[in-house]
Amino acid sequence: MSSVRGLGVTLRSGARLLRGRSLGKVPIRRAGGGVHIEPRYRQYPQLTTSQVLHAEFLSSFMWFWILWHLWHNPDAVFGHFPYPDPSQWTDEELGIPPIDEE
Repeated sequence: MSSVRGLGVTLRSGARLLRGRSLGKVPIRRAGGGVHIEPRYRQYPQLTTSQVLHAEFLSSFMWFWILWHLWHNPDAVFGHFPYPDPSQWTDEELGIPPIDEE
């Protein structure tokens, strides 16, 4: 039932859009006022306390998420295989030519 209702809303919105364009109406912008954030030359923008707190929370959560998963699931970063021991590799595997060959 909700998909039918959503389809109806979409069709009505599309019809309104087409009707408005066919009549040649110019839409009215209701942005209001002037510039919301005044530009400042070579200075950082002024941040509100709310913006600083949101940024700190989001960055803290991001690092918590990364470090938590690195600690509890290191295979996602380091791979799902045992790391090979390079001391066991032969010269041929490393591409080193034999000593007697010049």
